[in-house]
Amino acid sequence: MVLDCVIIGGGPAGLNAALVLGRAKKNIIVFDDNKPRNAVTHESHGFITRDKIKPAEFKRYALEDLKEYSNIIIKNQRVFDIKTENDRFFILTKDGNTFEARKVILATGLTDILPAIKGIHEFYGESLFSCPFCDGWELQDRPLVVISENERAFHMTKMIRNWSKDVVLCTNGQKVLSSEQRELLANKDIEVIEEEIEYLQGEDGRLRKIILKSGREVAREGGFVTTGLQQASPLAQQLGCSMNSMGGIDTDNSGRTAIAGVYACGDNSIIAPAQLIIAAAEGSKAAIAVVGDLVNEDF
Repeated sequence: MVLDCVIIGGGPAGLNAALVLGRAKKNIIVFDDNKPRNAVTHESHGFITRDKIKPAEFKRYALEDLKEYSNIIIKNQRVFDIKTENDRFFILTKDGNTFEARKVILATGLTDILPAIKGIHEFYGESLFSCPFCDGWELQDRPLVVISENERAFHMTKMIRNWSKDVVLCTNGQKVLSSEQRELLANKDIEVIEEEIEYLQGEDGRLRKIILKSGREVAREGGFVTTGLQQASPLAQQLGCSMNSMGGIDTDNSGRTAIAGVYACGDNSIIAPAQLIIAAAEGSKAAIAVVGDLVNEDF
């Protein structure tokens, strides 16, 4: 059987895309290797009716919804390659199976790359986070740090000041600010520390101090990190999709990539605040585009 669409990735984007396609009477398979970007996250925020929900619980609810549609199949398999022939896609999985489909949605997500600082993994997801819209409320009005080694340092620091007026910026030895940016931060009493960080100190995931190479200790109770980002799967590059300046898959407003029949949604394309609700919405948009394109082809 030729499937109408396969969705690769079982996060909020892929699952919401599946719901829309299923309700449009399309025969689909969702491939999910269950390695989510938010594996360190205890709660998700910003999704009305689901604020503070645990990611695993959200996924359980989503899968329960999808069970209502017999035309949706979920397979816990990893896709390692996609071949194209005569406007069809042949999806090859790690266990040796091949599936044929008319359309492909890539919802494979991104992988965060943390700065190489001793102890940072101990605190990431506990008291250090990457998205202030997700976790800023919980850290409000505390002494915070922004750890950033790249050009996003100024923007992130400016944003974090919305949640706390007691903020310092640590660039871990990197000079990433212009003189104008430095002056603007100084005018807001935001200290910029360009010295390298020796390690982070705290207990039970709670940050307490930043220890600098000089031995200076900076007391902080949490903060935010600008992570490096890379595609969690090489499939987009293998298919020949073009990438945007941030390393995401380049798409139009409906999720269509430069490769006919291939769509992308979620973190891997938008490189926006990594919020559940945004990813789910992008999945819905991509699925609607797939349905529209299938209808036009068949009409």
